[in-house]
Amino acid sequence: MNPADFQSKLDHVSKLLATRLGAKGATLSDRINHRARALPRRVRVAARELAASEVLMGAPKLMRQVDEKATERNYRLCVKYLEPLGSEQRLVQGVMKVVTGVVFVIVMTGGAMLAWAIAHGNL
Repeated sequence: MNPADFQSKLDHVSKLLATRLGAKGATLSDRINHRARALPRRVRVAARELAASEVLMGAPKLMRQVDEKATERNYRLCVKYLEPLGSEQRLVQGVMKVVTGVVFVIVMTGGAMLAWAIAHGNL
């Protein structure tokens, strides 16, 4: 497995742990340990196996010991669980952005029309 691809997968899982579960820590292991009780057992074990293989990926000779299929399976399991978390909140935030944008345009248009009416003496 390409070390750059592997590192990007680890970063993705780590970022998901931080954004979806509020995990704190500098490394994937720290984030897993911080929010371990919030993860289902299968996801927790898969994430810990990813973190363990991260240590092996640090040394070129040990890198050959990493099982690529298991690593990919663990990555997919973690992402499958973590990505949908908080989807309702993200939907509400998206709707609020659209609504506030529309309200802003309506207020600005009303203000411009009021200013035009005052300037031309129609009010």
